[in-house]
Amino acid sequence: MSYRKTTLTRYAGWLPANPAIQRSFIGKHAELIRTPYGRRAAHVAPVAKFENAIKSDPTMVDLFNQIFLQVSDENQVKDFDSLLYMLDIIVVQPPKYYVAKDESGNVIGEPIGVPVYLLFDLLSNTSAAYDLFRKPAFNAALKDLLDSWGQYLTTGDSNSSLNDQHEGWFSDVALTSLEEGRGVFNETYVCPDPNLVSRGFSSWDAFFTREVQASARPVAAPGDKTLIHSACESTVYRIAYNVQDHDQFWLKGQAYSLYNMLNRDDESAKQFIGGTVYQAFLSPFDYHRWCSPVDGTITKAVVVPGTYYAVLPDAGAEVGDPDLKPGDPHGALIRSQGWITLSATRALIFIQADNPDIGLVGFIGVGMAEVSTCEVTVVDGQKVKTGDELGMFHFGGSSHTLIFGPQTKVTFADSVVVDQHLLVNSIIAQASKA
Repeated sequence: MSYRKTTLTRYAGWLPANPAIQRSFIGKHAELIRTPYGRRAAHVAPVAKFENAIKSDPTMVDLFNQIFLQVSDENQVKDFDSLLYMLDIIVVQPPKYYVAKDESGNVIGEPIGVPVYLLFDLLSNTSAAYDLFRKPAFNAALKDLLDSWGQYLTTGDSNSSLNDQHEGWFSDVALTSLEEGRGVFNETYVCPDPNLVSRGFSSWDAFFTREVQASARPVAAPGDKTLIHSACESTVYRIAYNVQDHDQFWLKGQAYSLYNMLNRDDESAKQFIGGTVYQAFLSPFDYHRWCSPVDGTITKAVVVPGTYYAVLPDAGAEVGDPDLKPGDPHGALIRSQGWITLSATRALIFIQADNPDIGLVGFIGVGMAEVSTCEVTVVDGQKVKTGDELGMFHFGGSSHTLIFGPQTKVTFADSVVVDQHLLVNSIIAQASKA
């Protein structure tokens, strides 16, 4: 099988590559809500429940008001009620391929896998949102809303965008996005019925959590037990050495803080002090199941609840950003990935590698934005081989980390470059004798 090597990118699948797509998407929703907003129409049930939770708490109401005062002038969601009416539209349908026209009138289009995130993107990059989006009451209300949408995405109605029409995920242009750097769809993924336009997926969630064909993602050099493999199909974000149990994770550098990442578990954190963290993030277009990076035994697996859209507010993209101009306020969630390893909903899985030179490996599957469901499919004491499934994310996009102890001498492969997309089960590192 052949696939194109992708160019370096930082926001692929999260923010549309063409900014006109995001502007058009939110602008279209602003038009669609004009009538219901004007006559104060009733909200769909899950959005009404979310509204009631927010408006019954004066602190959350005040913080939302502050968000709309502080947000960038580029924001198109004018107030909290507008946000609610836009959510009414989004949470009763599956994500779609979006078609628009650019400033020159040319037809453009991109898949939008995380539509709710596009609404929250600029709102989150404010100091008021930093306070609000970390509040347990806010995240509990948001979880109810996203869980309701997630339940809908498991129904037969939710496969309505799995077609080859202009808003379908199997149109020629949408398939190009899905296949770029990943391989021909029908040759890469397990399709229940490859002869159908929908490929036989019974729901959006079934499509999103699709399995990969073993022949498409074989474990590279499976006989060499010194190798560490990519646990997720993902884009490299950062490698950090000599990580500490407590660190100033709220600063711009976002140093990893093991104690917080591992849910304030001192015993687990102590085993990795002075070790190495590798982090990479998944696009909504990626394969969303996690695979074991080594042969070993599961010693512990747990899911930790957390935030969804909380970020570290910043001054925008920095000089050298591969996608955005310096100062562009979009995409703060992607730039906050080091911090969200300790704040977001996440799955913690610990694997005692059979190779003592590797030792204990910590895997963290980090739910980002509407990717709030982390499903663990292994249990304590289970033996795993490299490439065996550990769990999966449900809809959206996400991030993950691998953590190695101080005794593990890790040398990363030349292919492990920041902003480079890597396939699952490919070699990312090698451990040498301690």
